[in-house]
Amino acid sequence: MQIYKSRLPIKQWADADRPIEKLLAKGERHLSDAELLAILIGSGSQDENVLDLSKRILNAVENNLDALGKLSLNDFMKFKGIGKVKATAISAALEIGRRRQQSDLSEKPKIYSSSSVYKIMSPLLQDLNHEQFWVLFLNRANRVIKKIQVSQGGVAGTVVDAKIIFKYALEHLACSLILCHNHPSGNLNPSQADINITKKLKKAGTVLDIEVLDHLIIAGKAYYSFCDEGIF
Repeated sequence: MQIYKSRLPIKQWADADRPIEKLLAKGERHLSDAELLAILIGSGSQDENVLDLSKRILNAVENNLDALGKLSLNDFMKFKGIGKVKATAISAALEIGRRRQQSDLSEKPKIYSSSSVYKIMSPLLQDLNHEQFWVLFLNRANRVIKKIQVSQGGVAGTVVDAKIIFKYALEHLACSLILCHNHPSGNLNPSQADINITKKLKKAGTVLDIEVLDHLIIAGKAYYSFCDEGIF
């Protein structure tokens, strides 16, 4: 393989080494993460070709795609050579990846265990740098009728209104519900506030004959289930 200097434009590379030509010839699975990112970015600068730019971005997140997915539009624009258009393209591609994981929700997936909940909610929560509180509303067959974000907060917490949650439950004729929120800090352990709101909502649900089945805390690729831990 020919060795290239970093300032040599990709259009002057051999066809077999250009990311787009390589994808067309061999398929996307044969491309490295940096090559795929380079295709999204499109072009480099006078000082740096697009592949080296991609490698620099990945190096900044220690070549961890999960960490890359947590970068915001403004985070991408902090890299020299990445403007608003390029940052938007990267962010849009990452969001499509997250939505793909959610595409089966149109079939009203059935909840069998806490892992079923994690599979549904992790694409929405694992990359966030702030807290969000969501509720899954289930029918009598434990199939998801609707998932709704009921609150959004900062890094340390979010406020949850029981009246809003059960208003949605009644509107959708839910028989049960599952609580879910994230911990951007990565700490899986529930706070006292998490425990208190869970007990409060479970008690309110008993009065309305709407059972609170579980409460999941998601932190990255791991989760904590109140039900699995025997708190319910």
